[in-house]
Amino acid sequence: MQFYKKKLKQEHKIMRQAELANGALLQEYHRPTPECPNPERWSMYDSMTAEAEVLEFLRTLITTIKPNLVVETGSFLAVSTLWIAEGLKRNGFGRIVSCEFDPVVYARARENVANSGLADWIDLRNESSLEMQVDGCIDFLFSDSDPPIREQEVRRFLPQIKPHGILLMHDASSHLKVVRDAALKMEAEGLLSVVLLPTPRGLVIAQKRAGRQ
Repeated sequence: MQFYKKKLKQEHKIMRQAELANGALLQEYHRPTPECPNPERWSMYDSMTAEAEVLEFLRTLITTIKPNLVVETGSFLAVSTLWIAEGLKRNGFGRIVSCEFDPVVYARARENVANSGLADWIDLRNESSLEMQVDGCIDFLFSDSDPPIREQEVRRFLPQIKPHGILLMHDASSHLKVVRDAALKMEAEGLLSVVLLPTPRGLVIAQKRAGRQ
């Protein structure tokens, strides 16, 4: 429990740093990895939100596969939520259900959504991904919550993901390891087909194997 409390304090610190940056793009400073030896070539808004290039990739995936239902875990300040919602708005349909567990961070995320002009596309919730109830079949899952619970949440939502749906897991670099190992473990069990994208913090793109034709 003490570890989890420390993590929440770190989230608040990063939130304050992001507010001071006021939306400015910064150079990515995640350490080099064998798969991504030049992280400085990427950009970020803060050290918790997905890299700027990953945000662009998310939006492009949304406009490419045209999902009806997107689920995101770990909204943080709702930056990635808004990029996904932009894609939904361009499509003209769909919704994103996103959750943030920390109430202080959630309050700021809710403000960001309210001020974005994209609130109609977003269902933002202050709850755990391990308790959140989502109705319907999921076309796109973006797993970006607390790394130690990523495997649990993916397994929890996997039965709801459509056979041709897309699953992304952020923070899957060889340095961060926990998420990467979880994805490869589920692949070894025959649950997922996994591709490891060589971004600074690492990104898994996957589909579930069950039901695919």
